[in-house]
Amino acid sequence: QVQLVESGGGLVQAGDSLRLSCTASGRTFSRHAMGWFRQAPGKEREFVASMRWANGDTYYSDSVKGRFTVSRTVARNTVYLQMNSLKSEDTAVYYCAAQRVGATAYGVWGRGTQVTVSS
Repeated sequence: QVQLVESGGGLVQAGDSLRLSCTASGRTFSRHAMGWFRQAPGKEREFVASMRWANGDTYYSDSVKGRFTVSRTVARNTVYLQMNSLKSEDTAVYYCAAQRVGATAYGVWGRGTQVTVSS
């Protein structure tokens, strides 16, 4: 079994920065990609960013391009989401997720960390 645990959320003002972390624990597994998603109250879960594990290529939603950056520390089984120039519309619960090699979708999810941006 593998668990993903997010951390680093909090309350900040518009224009500030936060760095979220997602650490995998338990039995290791081969992953195709790690992703970040967010969900605001009353809204559907939204894709934010992802990284292909094999080569480190990153992908971003249009709403966060130029502001958010995904990185990783492989030895620590950790991925990060650096969030800069935060806006009030970034307020949401942020989730990390893992897509296993051979899977067609993200199948392992963390429990989320709250990010609140005041303006």
